[in-house]
Amino acid sequence: MFYSFIRVVARIILLIVNGRPKITHKDRLPEGTYILVGPHRTWFDPIYYALAASPRKFSFMTKKELFKNPIIRFVLNHANAYPVDRDHPGPSAIKTPVKILKQGELSTIIFPSGTRHSSEMKGGATVIAKLAGVPLVPTVYQGPLTFMGLFSRKRVKISFGEPIYIDRKFKTDDAGQQQIDQQMQAAFDALDKEIDPSFHYVDPNQKLYEEYQQKQAAEKTKEKVEAEHLAELTKPEVHNNRKS
Repeated sequence: MFYSFIRVVARIILLIVNGRPKITHKDRLPEGTYILVGPHRTWFDPIYYALAASPRKFSFMTKKELFKNPIIRFVLNHANAYPVDRDHPGPSAIKTPVKILKQGELSTIIFPSGTRHSSEMKGGATVIAKLAGVPLVPTVYQGPLTFMGLFSRKRVKISFGEPIYIDRKFKTDDAGQQQIDQQMQAAFDALDKEIDPSFHYVDPNQKLYEEYQQKQAAEKTKEKVEAEHLAELTKPEVHNNRKS
């Protein structure tokens, strides 16, 4: 009930702010549950993906940090979102979406790169699709990359690709994962080119993200050096009492 309410509210807000999005190849969406996979280009592209694939309802894999705020946590919990530790994903990062998909009521949205600031794919979506017995559906978003950019009225465009089915006997080793990654990337590229042959995505916050990563790495290195130095200072002395 809450999900349906939020979906209506989100649709109205985005319609007022940016207008009606252009959605193509919706007929490619399969019956039953599936996993929408796409490049993560802005914080609100999962909202557009979910609206574009309506009336199908979705669950969302969301970074655990967002659940710290009680108000945001309430909204996320009632919008079918579940937390995941992106730095140290545990078994629940696979088990939770598999369980949800097998129940047959909710599909899910997963970004193979895991973040807006990387194009490197991770293998979670493929493993989840195989275990749950559902297809991967490639999709792309083209449009404004910031919320303020939506007010420019530049039309948002969403397109769906052909489903990718993962056989239960398929080996999700490095070679198998690379095969699916290449298949997904080829689908993303084809959809982008079909929408706009000249399209090229540029992360507007890439520089800030790289600076943040460098700062984090420097802090971890500093902590490691300090810990090693402290361990050396507190190391008990070994006395040799043997007499010659």
